[in-house]
Amino acid sequence: MAKLLLLLFLFSFGAAPSCSMTGGVRIELSRVQSTDVQTQLYAGGGSFLMELAIGTPTLSYSAIMDTGSDLIWTQCQPCLRCFSQLTPLYDPSRSSTYATLPCNASQCLSLPSFTRTCAPPASDCSYDYTYGDNSSTDGVLGTETFTFGSVAVSEVAFGCSNNNNGSFDNSSGSGIVGMGRGNLSLVSQLGDGRFSYCLTSYGDNKTSPLLLGAMATLSEQAQSTPFVANPPSFPSYYYLSLLGITVGDTELPIPNTTFSMTSNGTGGVIIDSGTTLTLLVDAAYEELKGAFESQMNLTAADGSALGLDICFTYGGEEKVQGPRLVFHFEGADMNIPPENYIQADSSLSLQCVMVVRSNSTLSIFGNIMQQNMHVLYDLAGGMLSFEAEQCDQL
Repeated sequence: MAKLLLLLFLFSFGAAPSCSMTGGVRIELSRVQSTDVQTQLYAGGGSFLMELAIGTPTLSYSAIMDTGSDLIWTQCQPCLRCFSQLTPLYDPSRSSTYATLPCNASQCLSLPSFTRTCAPPASDCSYDYTYGDNSSTDGVLGTETFTFGSVAVSEVAFGCSNNNNGSFDNSSGSGIVGMGRGNLSLVSQLGDGRFSYCLTSYGDNKTSPLLLGAMATLSEQAQSTPFVANPPSFPSYYYLSLLGITVGDTELPIPNTTFSMTSNGTGGVIIDSGTTLTLLVDAAYEELKGAFESQMNLTAADGSALGLDICFTYGGEEKVQGPRLVFHFEGADMNIPPENYIQADSSLSLQCVMVVRSNSTLSIFGNIMQQNMHVLYDLAGGMLSFEAEQCDQL
């Protein structure tokens, strides 16, 4: 079995090979139109990267697909501090469709105020954008033509970053594509307000589709749960109403308010493609840990070397075994198979539950639990829908 993932960052950036774009005729579309596009995703370490191209002429690259943030950015020349990447750096001076945005542009004003490092009437919109693991990216906001497969979309606002710090490396592609609920995310800029993805299993080395616009559909058997309204302080996240968790035949005695958002906008539960593990607040985590320890019929083991707490001895079994696990969302029950919540490390004779204790009041439903599940985000309808799927065959 694959070696256990040791990625405990709020935003975890995974390794992946370089990518190439699909050939064919490029279709120019204005970014103010509703745009249907499709591209490919693949797993890398603790992230899922998407294939795209930038500029005229096009430069193909990959970037992390992140539903927990809004900014689209890539590393740019000239670079003050850039991490190693597998494709050439984008050079805006070589593209005929690149333009900077002024500090008073609407796109610049869509950046959180604390990330903007300019003030009108400064000529260029500069930013300093920080993620949950304290990685950061600095640069200038501009517009450019982005290509997804054979479809080119003009005047997409993005960050041209030349100073990057933290956990980025050549496993991070060349940047991040924000897919959050804010104005600067790719889904918001494309206009239709809906997208779907289907994440393959880690270690499969296979691709699966990311669909934006009318192509993003599920079957009639899909379940749906409403998004919870965002607090003003966190406009990008996709909040869900989690009502409870079942392990085996036992619904955990978690207090009703454990997953609720507070009056000051803290707490709650989000779904995030950019977080590897699932994070639960203390009250829920302790109940989950106790349930697994009583139901696994295995000897509990010390997983501190891996940064994980719910671990058991592993004897090299080919198939991971575990009790039934269900997350009860409002209006929908998500049944999670063992391969989506347990991973084994044969070198340490351990198998561990891929859930950790949140170090804040926020719980996060991470991407490991979303493997082989087709997930649809309908921003206009305010709903998240999902169904089990063999993602590499979609």
